[in-house]
Amino acid sequence: MTLAAETEHRHIGETPVCAGHDHGSAAQRDRSVAAALWFFLLLLPFGAGCEKESPQAAEPVPVVPISHPVKRPVTDSVDFTGLTDAVQSVNIVARVTGYLVQMPFAEGAEVKKGELLFQIDPQPYEAQVRLGAAQVASYEAQLQLAKKNFERVQILSKQNGISQQEFDQNKSAQDQAIAQLDAARANLEIYRLNLQYTRVTSPIDGQVSRYFLTLGNLINQDQTLLTTVVSLDPIYAFFDVDQRNMLRIRRAINEGKLPSRRASPSTEPQIPVLLGMPGEQTFPYQGHINFANNQLNPNTGSIAVRGVFANSKPSNGVRLMSPGMFVRIRLPLGPPHPALLVIDRAIQSDQGQKYVYVVNAANKTEYRQVVTGALEPDGLRAISSGLTADDWVVVGAIQQFRPNMQVKTEQTPMPSFESTTMRR
Repeated sequence: MTLAAETEHRHIGETPVCAGHDHGSAAQRDRSVAAALWFFLLLLPFGAGCEKESPQAAEPVPVVPISHPVKRPVTDSVDFTGLTDAVQSVNIVARVTGYLVQMPFAEGAEVKKGELLFQIDPQPYEAQVRLGAAQVASYEAQLQLAKKNFERVQILSKQNGISQQEFDQNKSAQDQAIAQLDAARANLEIYRLNLQYTRVTSPIDGQVSRYFLTLGNLINQDQTLLTTVVSLDPIYAFFDVDQRNMLRIRRAINEGKLPSRRASPSTEPQIPVLLGMPGEQTFPYQGHINFANNQLNPNTGSIAVRGVFANSKPSNGVRLMSPGMFVRIRLPLGPPHPALLVIDRAIQSDQGQKYVYVVNAANKTEYRQVVTGALEPDGLRAISSGLTADDWVVVGAIQQFRPNMQVKTEQTPMPSFESTTMRR
């Protein structure tokens, strides 16, 4: 094959033709080029079709769980943060001076009224008691002598056997002996009290603190703090009520929904109040208000209120509350009344305004502003206004939706805190 023939074969894509043969005419070459061009043109639509983008898939309609609000009786209430405090709190201070010789209590233990906490060295005070007793005996003897002398003087005075001066002197000696005996007896009583005060006992039932001093230290009368004792049952809870809620409470009292503490001087009505610990969903402790301050604090705009609660000790455990704990306080504002409730997570907040999503008859979401009430123990929150019993409330995946959004619905019972906890 010649070089010219090989070049021609590359360009037209035909079978190479030998230079010596005579069937490589120009007409045949033209027909081959035309066929190749038509083949290329036929392939162009297929290539253009491959370059076109596939149509975008339609966005799926989301499925949302919906439920009617729960209708049941609830009690209107307001919640506060409280601080527990002891009903009785005593600083244990010695009433006599002396050296500390005994501390028979266990630190942090519960003690009874009259239980020995500290013993101060009693020997100096025992000696004082013996000295006082001896002085009393001495003055009793002097009084007996003075009485006998005066009796003799009285007999002689009737017979005019002594002067008036001698009579007065004997009478004065008897009176002095009586006074000295009374003073000696009073001193003896003081000595006995001092001896008694060497035993430092608990003045109340409660829990004792730690040792502030160790054995052998000198205790100064009415100055040295030995330890503290606080009562545990019952226990106080102080909380501050703002002016708006204070007015709500007073209106409830005026409307007869709550009893007035000053309604009758003979009986003391009890305004109920509930207490719960941090982390609890319920308020298991029930007490009553026994004090409200006589004026609001102008710096905070609130008034101090105090509730009292039982803090009993289980037979095989310890008391749950101690003074100084932060607690949750719930103050009911009247008797139970019918209300609508939804799961708390269905309620959202927008710049302080509470709202929920509801699904209308066209299966589109609607923004619905609501006024909320108290959170119930099962996680449902009362709705004061904004919903009806026939509304379908979105109860799941709230953050994925927006107003006027087309959705598919899945009806489900209103979930509660307890049911969601079990599913987890």
